[in-house]
Amino acid sequence: MKKTLLILMLAALLSAFFGLGLDRYLTLDALKAGQDSLSALRADAPVWTAAAYLAIYVVVTALSLPGAAVMSLAGGAVFGLVTGVVLVSFAASVGATLAFLASRYLLHDAVKRRFGKRLKAIYEGMERGGAAYLFTLRLVPIFPFFLVNLLMGLTPIRARTFYWVSQLGMLPATAVFVNAGTQLARISHPSDIVSPGLLASFALLGVFPLLARGLVRMFQTRRMYARWRRPRAFDRNLIVIGGGAAGLVTAYVAAAVRARVTLVEGGRMGGDCLNTGCVPSKALIRSARLAHQIAHADRYGLEPGTTSVKFGAVMRRVREVIARVEPHDSVERYTRLGVEVLSGHARLVDPWTVRIALNDGGTSRLTARSIVIATGARPVVPPLSGLEEAGYVTSDTLWDELSRLEAAPRRLVVLGGGPIGCELAQALARLGAGVTLVEMGEFPLPAEDADVSALTQAALEADGVTVLTGHRALSCESASGERALVVDRQGAEHRICYDMLLCAVGREARLNGYGLEELGIPVNRAVATNGFLETLYPNIHAAGDVVGPYQFTHLAAHQAWHAAVNSLFGPFKKFRVDYSVIPRVTFTDPEVARVGLNEQEARQQGVFYEVTRYDLADLDRAITDGAAHGFIKVLTVPGKDRILGVTIVGEHAGELLAEYVLAMKHGLGLNKILGTLHAYPTLAEANKFVAGEWRRAHAPKRLLAWLERFHAWRRG
Repeated sequence: MKKTLLILMLAALLSAFFGLGLDRYLTLDALKAGQDSLSALRADAPVWTAAAYLAIYVVVTALSLPGAAVMSLAGGAVFGLVTGVVLVSFAASVGATLAFLASRYLLHDAVKRRFGKRLKAIYEGMERGGAAYLFTLRLVPIFPFFLVNLLMGLTPIRARTFYWVSQLGMLPATAVFVNAGTQLARISHPSDIVSPGLLASFALLGVFPLLARGLVRMFQTRRMYARWRRPRAFDRNLIVIGGGAAGLVTAYVAAAVRARVTLVEGGRMGGDCLNTGCVPSKALIRSARLAHQIAHADRYGLEPGTTSVKFGAVMRRVREVIARVEPHDSVERYTRLGVEVLSGHARLVDPWTVRIALNDGGTSRLTARSIVIATGARPVVPPLSGLEEAGYVTSDTLWDELSRLEAAPRRLVVLGGGPIGCELAQALARLGAGVTLVEMGEFPLPAEDADVSALTQAALEADGVTVLTGHRALSCESASGERALVVDRQGAEHRICYDMLLCAVGREARLNGYGLEELGIPVNRAVATNGFLETLYPNIHAAGDVVGPYQFTHLAAHQAWHAAVNSLFGPFKKFRVDYSVIPRVTFTDPEVARVGLNEQEARQQGVFYEVTRYDLADLDRAITDGAAHGFIKVLTVPGKDRILGVTIVGEHAGELLAEYVLAMKHGLGLNKILGTLHAYPTLAEANKFVAGEWRRAHAPKRLLAWLERFHAWRRG
């Protein structure tokens, strides 16, 4: 009841303030108009004028009324710099504390229940260090001060702490505004507007946030490094931990600009992509695709070939492909490029020092001005009871198991319907394996639109994959030499027997054992970095799967360039990573390629869009190739040709996507694609045709009607 009465009273005060038009007195024009009167009043009764000003400022701040900035200028205009700073500083702090207390009393419980997720950043900042976080917000006005007052009332910070931190944090900004007010008071003629003092004061208003931000960053950096002893000189310019895609590109860039760089890798060079990911999986998919084409040669007017697959030979080819690509990522190549490569496990000792346990048994200790963490990711193993006893493989260990076989697994269960699960399930089914794919969601590829997922599921099933959607894995059983996965569907449990279980439920960053915890670098599911890939320590960067937000080899390389350049040249120039145009491809048959938003993401984010769709069944080249299936779907801004996202399902979808990636990156719309000449007959013509579909849908109907009349007139 008390809260309700207080809320009604505050609402009445605010209504009266705006209803009576009192807000017009808190404007710069009103200040200029009443400047002489206020100065005269101060001359006659300085104490009472100061007291009244103090009280009004407190009320304005406590009620979060617009006009605090004008009140600060008035303090300088009427009372001068020193007195004005004192009055404004105390009035602002007292008023802010009253607003803080009112927010805590009236709004804390209700607002936290309703907007807790949106305020997550504030809460996390308070947990890291309440006073320091508030001081930063005060010193660098990221949020308006009145908003900080209200939001801080929702946090557990003490009122006394809030007051003194606000007093100190707002003091520099207060001095800037009051000083500007003193200059404003001197304008008596239009020529005074361009006086050096006034221009300097207002320039300081604009420059102050930048200066304050720089000072805060410098203070935070010094505080962060305070407990560590910085070396006087460094052994290396850069140390890179991890020899996968991100680490290799980082080291390559550093060596190319003649930096002294050391790359540390404890396992095989090339990381997951070369050894257990992209390269072997795509080699397997190519063999599987050819086997499928031979088995269905009658579709091309030929006699179907044998469906007998020499699985052992297929796996030997996979190993040969890896061996042919391996020199690109080898120690020898990077050594020739100028990179020192050490085989061993690296661990951070302090922000500049790395201790390396070498694979040959020795140890090494190196210092570097900058360090890049590129330790990659590993498969997630689901916490299923009985899994370890029954046995399983992941996308990392699958290849060794398959290499021991002369025939494809008779009963393979793939747990997880994401890109890895779908690719391997289809490829192995085409090579003779009996495959069951288990997915907890409604469709495989749950990140894609329903029509994309449905088409992919149909393709998997056409190749003999048993797709079980809506099935949740519960446990594994192993008895009498028989192994089974126990799943649940709508409350009913059943067993799926298997000879091999592939867990493909995702990948998680490799974070443990590198000394990140000892240095206090925040890690959750990935290493926490800012937009420049800096960790908690500005000289330590991270790139690739260990960072996210997407686990793609091409994104790892993209981040690696930024990590290398920002590490080596950060004090002079830094580059923020752009995640706005990230292509992705799932190499099933048909392929699924996407860049930007799809429909479900647009709906989730509240983005309005239009859809233009072109079916590849109408494309001449797709018909001649026997690939007349799939579609291109383009999302655009309503009424405009600006591309928000593209999804392609079809043969060579990944290749077709490149034109849209280029268009989105450089702000080119569908009209530009429509106006580009495409060779005939090619699959790339589909990109032009979908642009033509958009153009027809947005044809100027009124103009066309007039043109019809014009042509009729021309005919006589």
